[in-house]
Amino acid sequence: MPATNILDNRNKAVVAFLDGRRLKGYIYNFSAQKERFRLFLEQDPSQREGTDVQMKDLKAIFFAKDFAGDREYTESQTLTSQNQGRKAEVTFRDGEKLVGTTDAYNPQKVGFFLVPADPRSNNLRVFVITKNATQIRWI
Repeated sequence: MPATNILDNRNKAVVAFLDGRRLKGYIYNFSAQKERFRLFLEQDPSQREGTDVQMKDLKAIFFAKDFAGDREYTESQTLTSQNQGRKAEVTFRDGEKLVGTTDAYNPQKVGFFLVPADPRSNNLRVFVITKNATQIRWI
C-alpha cells in the first residue's frame, strides 16, 4: 500500500475576515469545535509553521475546489429538490448573502457548514461563523 502524502489530506480554503481581508491557503485538520486553526498560505504550501487564525475574527471559511474560481460566473441562489438538508439564507454585515443547505446548525456552536445551492459553485462547502452572520433565515 503506498504511503499517504500529507498534501492529499489538505483542504483548499479562502478565509474571509470581518475586516474584508481574504487569505487563500490550505487547512489540514479543521475542527468545527475549536476556536482557532492553522492556515498554510497558498504561496507557500510547504511552510512548516502556518498562520494561526481565530474563528472570532472571521465571517466564513470557503472550502473551495480551486483557488482560481471564475470571477465572471454568477452563482445561482435557487434551491431545488436536489439540495439535501435544511434550506437557509445567510446574510453578513458586508451585505454578502449565501444560499444553501445545512445539516448541523446549532446557534450555541461556533459555526456550521452550508453547502451552496449551486452545484457548479467553486465552493464545496462554507463554514459560517454563527455570531458574525447578521441574519440566518430558513427558506
